Amino acid sequence: MSKALYTGSFDPLTSGHLDLIRRSSKMFDTLVVGVIVNPNKKSLFTCEERAEMILDETSDLPNVEVTSFSGLLADYVNANGFDAVVRGLRATSDFDYEIQMAQMNARLFNEGTESVFLMTDPKYSFISSSMIKEVVSLGGSVEGLVPEGVMNKIIAKYR
Repeated sequence: MSKALYTGSFDPLTSGHLDLIRRSSKMFDTLVVGVIVNPNKKSLFTCEERAEMILDETSDLPNVEVTSFSGLLADYVNANGFDAVVRGLRATSDFDYEIQMAQMNARLFNEGTESVFLMTDPKYSFISSSMIKEVVSLGGSVEGLVPEGVMNKIIAKYR
């Protein structure tokens, strides 16, 4: 039985994140979406709110679970027996960063744990959570770039 982890801050969950979750869920028996808790980073949404948004948007995917964690990714991966860690790539700049992380993690992960890279659907390749927050904070529309339920929650935060 294969078990993979897809991590991120998901502050907020974007359509690009959701696309990767849906595609990854077809590749593994279990996909755990791990919301990273970083106490040094100011988030728009609490960890619980982010996890709830992911759960709401993936309720139709029976093999997707949502959790949160902090600390070293490799420690969490090794302690929970993941076979793979899924990462999304939007551009070459993502690849440069992600390949370095994957090479370090290869040294830290238990034997047999792989990093799996998925290219972002081109229609989502320019989206970032930071950009979404900036556009909404300035009164712009992010319709189609985030799930509708998430969009409503972002708008409510900025009111």
